[in-house]
Amino acid sequence: MSESRIELFRKMIEAEPNNTTVRFGLANELLKLERFEEAAVELKAYLGLADDQGNAYGKLAQALERLGRIDEAREAYQQGISAATRHGHPGMAQEFEMALADMI
Repeated sequence: MSESRIELFRKMIEAEPNNTTVRFGLANELLKLERFEEAAVELKAYLGLADDQGNAYGKLAQALERLGRIDEAREAYQQGISAATRHGHPGMAQEFEMALADMI
């Protein structure tokens, strides 16, 4: 079922490339299938369009970590901490700080 959802999201993005909700949805479906490289690409595209509150940065960091791209994952967590703090989500910021500390 996820594969058909991915195709649907891709068609929707083709029609509306700047639709952040659809891009985030596609990234989540790709993560479920452990297609981390594709998910990272979609999350980066989403983050280029949206003022994310932190969640997408965390998902990006996790995908990058699974790909072995540790430096990039650290940077994504740092950006997530900044975004979460800026948007008033101290719990999310703390979660990312803990994930970052576990990477060291």
